[in-house]
Amino acid sequence: MRTFFVLVFLFVTTVNVNAQNAAGGKGKITGKVTDAVGKQPVDYATVSLFKQGSTSPFNGISTDPKGNFSLENIPAGDYRLTIDFLGYKKHAVEHVIVVDGGTIALGNVLIDPVQNQLKGVDIVAKAPIIENRIDKMVYNAQNDLTAQSGAAIDVLKKVPQVTVDIDGNVELQGNANIRFLINGKPSSIFGASLADALQAIPGSQIKSIEVITSPGARYDAAGTGGIINIILKDSKVQGINGSVNLTAGTRQENGSFNLNARKGNFGVNAFFSGNAQLNTTVLNTSNRSSTEGSGNLNGLVQNGGSDSKRSGYQSGLSLNWDITPKDLLTASIGFDHFGNHNNGLTNQQDSVTDANGNLLSNLLTLRNSDSKFTAYSTDYSLAYKKNFKKEGQSLEFLYTSSYSKNTANYFQTQDYLNDPKETTGIRGNNPGSDRETNISIDYTHPVTKTFTIEGGVKAVIEDLKNITITDTLQSGSYVNNADQTYEFNYKRNIYAGYVSVSTSLFKNFLDVKAGLRSEYTDTKSNLAGVVIPAYNTFAPSAVISHKLTPTQSIKLSYSYRIERPDYGEINPFYNISDPKNISTGNPNLKPEKSNSFELGYNKSFDSGTNIYIGSFYRHNTDDIQQFTTRYELLTINGKDYTNVLLNQRANLGTQASLGGNIFASIPVTKKLNLRTNIFLVERSNKAPGIDSIKAFQYRLNLNASYQFGGNIMAEAFGNYNSSSRTLQGTRPHFFFYTMAVRKQFWDKKASIGLVANNAFSRYINQESTTKGPGFNQSSIRQLPFRSFGLTLSYKFGKLEFSKDKEKDGRDEGGNNMPSEPAGR
Repeated sequence: MRTFFVLVFLFVTTVNVNAQNAAGGKGKITGKVTDAVGKQPVDYATVSLFKQGSTSPFNGISTDPKGNFSLENIPAGDYRLTIDFLGYKKHAVEHVIVVDGGTIALGNVLIDPVQNQLKGVDIVAKAPIIENRIDKMVYNAQNDLTAQSGAAIDVLKKVPQVTVDIDGNVELQGNANIRFLINGKPSSIFGASLADALQAIPGSQIKSIEVITSPGARYDAAGTGGIINIILKDSKVQGINGSVNLTAGTRQENGSFNLNARKGNFGVNAFFSGNAQLNTTVLNTSNRSSTEGSGNLNGLVQNGGSDSKRSGYQSGLSLNWDITPKDLLTASIGFDHFGNHNNGLTNQQDSVTDANGNLLSNLLTLRNSDSKFTAYSTDYSLAYKKNFKKEGQSLEFLYTSSYSKNTANYFQTQDYLNDPKETTGIRGNNPGSDRETNISIDYTHPVTKTFTIEGGVKAVIEDLKNITITDTLQSGSYVNNADQTYEFNYKRNIYAGYVSVSTSLFKNFLDVKAGLRSEYTDTKSNLAGVVIPAYNTFAPSAVISHKLTPTQSIKLSYSYRIERPDYGEINPFYNISDPKNISTGNPNLKPEKSNSFELGYNKSFDSGTNIYIGSFYRHNTDDIQQFTTRYELLTINGKDYTNVLLNQRANLGTQASLGGNIFASIPVTKKLNLRTNIFLVERSNKAPGIDSIKAFQYRLNLNASYQFGGNIMAEAFGNYNSSSRTLQGTRPHFFFYTMAVRKQFWDKKASIGLVANNAFSRYINQESTTKGPGFNQSSIRQLPFRSFGLTLSYKFGKLEFSKDKEKDGRDEGGNNMPSEPAGR
């Protein structure tokens, strides 16, 4: 790992020195692009520079949010400069003469809009798959063929710096404590079951995924791993248009429908999407050996299978109204649902032998288990943004409220095959609710052209309730167990304020953004004897960026984050669906705290190649980890359980992570494009009473796409995740691959495609181990992952485009997201 980071440093330093040496004696071209009619700056217009007589650009750049551009390190010569932007006539400036050391100031360049020529015209604007910006990395899922047939969890597997295991557990830079947002806003859909929520969002509904590893002060401080923001599809074009997407497969099916209507300054967006995983049988085998206090050896073998189904849907309606050119109002409502059902049979052999290997007992049982989980949520939002006369000055108000109801039910019975004992069992019913309200006010004030100050306040009010009803099987009938029946109420209020500044230093040599956020957390619970003290958190953050050349940049960032224990981690309810493997929450969990540093380098080439090399270091204290303890006898509310592993989250010392990420996108030819992403991390954990560990983990993936003639495109994607050590064992490695082909027709309004996942292997085998004082367990899970699917999509309606005179509002982090909930 040290060698890797030394090489990264030497590479970046070499590029920087070469860029500085090359800059000597060369010229510069500057200017500002402005709408000739509305006199507004045109941001993100494409500025291209051609050598006279050449049809391929020699250099290029996009205008900044104020319409400015600057082309540097231009050799002396005679050039042709062009400006392009969707909805405007292409503008050209001939014979731009550059001399050594000189600056050509083009001043205000006016370009003419062509709205009246666009009626009835289909407009296609394709962003690159990966965009690396100063504060985040953006994965444009709508341009990725293999991402369209699966769910959000499948799309996340292709995002740089993100790791997803087979069970849907997500890590960002090796950290699972991630704050998930939809369209820049929190949602209670993620609170009940993250994996199920991500399975309920079809990939065809996702526009892009934003990865923010070092969030600024405007963002909530929650999530030591960073933020993942899922942007759903929307449209702000004039007229009526929409799309339909369907996937029918052997393992999962999904579909989505979008309808957009906009007339003048008022728009409506509605959508519905659904996802279903067909019945899947997972095979499980585990072998546990443990030593009893008497010195006898206990062996437990479990072998069985579990049938599982999963389904969900999302729907939403959003309204956006540009009251005036400087006043924007957005309202939305969304309804979501997901659920799963698992049932199976497990054969169990529980044996005891003495120190000489003599068999003392051998109990054979058959466990029948069944569990169901359902969740319904409703999200509301109201946003208002006021833009003032001064460019960049704005006031924003955001209100969001999310309410969810969820229910978990389970039962299990054990039949004794070689013992006259009667059948034993337990069942539980757990209805709950979660209401979260967010209210925030943000103000942005540009003091000068290069210095901007931001500030704001926010309140988060959360109220969770859960009822646990437990019955035990006695003499053939279920009887309520009063000791395991209770109500758990949990209230948490967070009051926050922040201030941040953005500026350019040393004649625009460095772009700097720094801020400080304060969050006061007050938590109450109705559990007797559980007192959660209130606490205040100060979270500083900073990012420094330098453009080495117009096509390459380097940035260094720091952020302080916390991970508050969530409701499920502290709920003291005992899940006894498997009496040999019991799990419960820990009401005494403290928040995890993290200091994170990140260094990144990005370069784009004229050929279209893009590379990103990044490294990070993260240090966590009060690190939250799952810990497993063996009990020879565990008594829970008056009932005894023998030979039990109890799983519980705990604050286990510190964790330090040193890692790196390499991403490259290479257009090998006009038709063939290759993308690769390599992620490496080394973790070290230190916890009192537990052996310290160092663990190395890596992830490799490769994507290849090829554009055939006749609007046919093919794509293949493969991903390998290595195994890794934990404080108590190992996590499994896994490999999967996807192949897809798509044919577009009807002027690219419709398409049909075929998708195959793990076509040549029925199962993905996962081998893991867990060990602790007095026990050692190995497990094998076989997950059926092979599937074949057919995808259909259709776009309808005619588009009329006109560039907004005022840009949309920003998201929770103030980073140029839509002010309205996209697709919501």
